[in-house]
Amino acid sequence: MSAHLIPDPAVTPCSDPLAPGWLALSAAMTEEAPFVADRDDLVVTIAPGAGHGSPACFLPPHAAIEVDGAHFGALDPGTADPADPADRARYAAVWGLFTHECAHARHTRWSPPPEAPAGAVAAALLLEESRIEAAQLRRRPDDRHWLRASARKLILADLPTDPGMTARGAADTAGLLLARHDAGILEDTEVRHLRTTITGILGADTLATLRGIWRQAHTVADDDAAAMIELGRRWCAAAGLDPDETPSDTREPGPSDSTSPAGTATLAEAVRATVDNIDRHAATEPAPGSDTRPRRPADPAADDARRAAETVFDKSGSSRTGTAVLTAPRTPTPDERRAARRLARALTTAGVTDRHTTRTTSPVPPGRLRMRGALAADAQRAAGQIPTAEPFTRTHRRLAPAPPLRVGIACDVSGSMRRVAPATASAAWIMAHATRHTLTPADSATVIFGSHVQPITHPGTAPANVTEFGCRGSVEDLPRAINALDGALGLAQPGAARLLVILSDGKFHPWATTGGQTLLDRLRATGCGVLWLTTDDRDRPLHGATVHQLADPADTATVIGRAATTALRTATH
Repeated sequence: MSAHLIPDPAVTPCSDPLAPGWLALSAAMTEEAPFVADRDDLVVTIAPGAGHGSPACFLPPHAAIEVDGAHFGALDPGTADPADPADRARYAAVWGLFTHECAHARHTRWSPPPEAPAGAVAAALLLEESRIEAAQLRRRPDDRHWLRASARKLILADLPTDPGMTARGAADTAGLLLARHDAGILEDTEVRHLRTTITGILGADTLATLRGIWRQAHTVADDDAAAMIELGRRWCAAAGLDPDETPSDTREPGPSDSTSPAGTATLAEAVRATVDNIDRHAATEPAPGSDTRPRRPADPAADDARRAAETVFDKSGSSRTGTAVLTAPRTPTPDERRAARRLARALTTAGVTDRHTTRTTSPVPPGRLRMRGALAADAQRAAGQIPTAEPFTRTHRRLAPAPPLRVGIACDVSGSMRRVAPATASAAWIMAHATRHTLTPADSATVIFGSHVQPITHPGTAPANVTEFGCRGSVEDLPRAINALDGALGLAQPGAARLLVILSDGKFHPWATTGGQTLLDRLRATGCGVLWLTTDDRDRPLHGATVHQLADPADTATVIGRAATTALRTATH
């Protein structure tokens, strides 16, 4: 068996210099370890050759996890983003190896006593493999997908390699595969043939005894070394092994190895079939957090938005017409700079006030004891059953991370909007700089619309100066303005808190009103917030928008900031 758990302090973590891609990936996985292992002192190294001969390993004295980067295949480690659950599906087996070692880091809190028999220790460590995965699933049920994806690499690394293995090999195989079925990792259909084969080698009574031992191991406390060593002794007795004998994959067949080479071949075939079944099912099982909805046909509205963004935000300037309304840029004032910093701080903290609460149950402390569960466990023991009740409950609370933020601002530059133009230009600059300096990923863009749609601030840029504009004309191309902002920022796409801000009196030609209302309804249906800023009681905002009347045009930036933080807290993403 390969060593996933290396308690010897003399064995040190990998210290070879890492290539930039592997170094970045190691740092990213270290950042995710506290969420998976529920401890914040772990250091993760992933690189080709790491793992001390195993696909992955955990070194308790050094709080170190290593994963062999060879299992990353042909993927470029520099492209991996472990913080994105959807990205983990590209390297599911590697993430499963990492999850397994995190389960060791969280739940293997015992060390074999120095006087413990070597054979019993080996059996206890075999039982530990499925015990920690069962405990991990009680805390994080979604980790089942990743543990299944890595099952082939873990199991094949742990199986004895000697072709003469028989009774001992069958017992080890049962402890690795059938025990994972009872832990909730593998499906019954995947191990059914293997169970039949192992029953033919060990006998139904022996397999039933072994199953009772590993199921009891799944209920042992994380730090109960004595219980695990005792279960290791019982395992050796049931499998006909000497608890004092140091296990070896290359041993000669002993008296307990009563099956023939043909039986061994049958066992090997059953293992291969089981692993192939795991691979097949894991490949078709959707990853946690992945989008399993049926793919929708092409959306003509999305195509229109993309084309509008390409022309309006064309930085070559070849498509810009009607730019006579723009004036020479000016230097931002100290008040505008302070407003940008205040808004950046507000956006950074706006989305992290909610807490995610999860409750888990366990058969052992720590946790709050529920008497009903404790009485049920006592009744099961009195009836001679293996206790399945989980009387202890724990509550875990974590701050929910803020989602990314996208804000699009569209300003009407018809003649009736002349008096709010300076405040709008100021707000556009403040918003662009605030979204560029938040810890929460944020992006914004601003356009003005009249007979033409023109950009004031581009997505992903923070202009050095404030671009002001004049207001004249009687035509307002609102549909094109909305489309351009949607296409540039993805206002109709999930995955972020989104807000569209429109500054206008709403006095449009019928075609602009109808087209604008259709696009506004489309954005709202996708979870995008819409804020409409007016300046007069007689203004006519479109239906469905949150309306705010500006008593003082200088308040524009403040109002947009409040609406953006509200969107960040409540938007569908």
